[in-house]
Amino acid sequence: MTCYETDMEACREAIRHGSLSFHMASRLLPASVRDPSLALYAFCRLADDAVDLQQQKAAAVLRLQDRLDRIYDGRPDNAAADRAFARVVEDFDMPRALPDALLEGLAWDAMGRRYETLSELFDYSARVASAVGVMMCVLMRVRDPNALARACDLGVAMQLTNIARDIGEDALEGRIYLPLEWLDEAGLNPDQFLDNPKATKAIRQMTRRLVMQANRLYMRSEAGVAGLPVSSRPGIYAARFIYAGIGGQVQRSGYDSISSRARTSRPQKLGWLAVSAARAAMTVVMPKSAVLYARSLPETMFLVNAAGRENERRSRSDAIFEALSQAAQRERDQQNALNGAQGRLT
Repeated sequence: MTCYETDMEACREAIRHGSLSFHMASRLLPASVRDPSLALYAFCRLADDAVDLQQQKAAAVLRLQDRLDRIYDGRPDNAAADRAFARVVEDFDMPRALPDALLEGLAWDAMGRRYETLSELFDYSARVASAVGVMMCVLMRVRDPNALARACDLGVAMQLTNIARDIGEDALEGRIYLPLEWLDEAGLNPDQFLDNPKATKAIRQMTRRLVMQANRLYMRSEAGVAGLPVSSRPGIYAARFIYAGIGGQVQRSGYDSISSRARTSRPQKLGWLAVSAARAAMTVVMPKSAVLYARSLPETMFLVNAAGRENERRSRSDAIFEALSQAAQRERDQQNALNGAQGRLT
């Protein structure tokens, strides 16, 4: 087995255990897209875990930024996901602005950022989800702005679904993604909610609003599938239906994402795979929907522009990474203070 094959097997294992929904959807992708997409998702999973599983999150994001620098310099770290993603970057001329956007979203998480409005939540979703969708388009050799805009719609929809599903789990981690103005309208204090999260009528109504917003964007995203290579359409439809199915489970729970976490079964996923293959076949004979040409969400336009211009690199947000560096220093100071206190006790 070659080094590349060994790296790809490691990426498959990472996705098999880390994202069953994507692993199943990827089965419908052609091999020319499936392996690069697994490498992409493995790197994204690595990035997410590298931050989420660390106490010093700001420092973890900065280390990821350095790893990405080395990948784009052609000298990736000695890790399967890094080597596999470096090959993707080279083979597909992946614009640096796209993974940079993902890391910016992780930086926002590391800083404990909250979102005042739905538009600000779209800003976040663009970075942590739509950026991945646009990178998937690049893997399919698609850089048409209309198709990219619909891929961004799908990414935002999927992230809103994740947020709606994980309200309870996020609260246990001290995180809240519900727009703060929604909480204010309901007379709820976000910190009090985090101290004692309950599936009140107001919270369930907010969860419903997220699911409805996601469903609107899932419908818009479908028009973009016809702009993709025929062989890739079933896999993208599968991602759309499997994630929308999670939203359906949230709906069936009465929009209570605190008492339990919505899950979909393997038979359900297999059913959506069959529906996806049928819907993809219809795109061959049906005319393109006019929705394909709908304007991009304002929050995702920067991704469409970045992917459409292969050599464009969106500069780092200096303010974000300066703040992140300061947060990392605070983390180090807190750890040093903790170590000093422990030393005095021993």
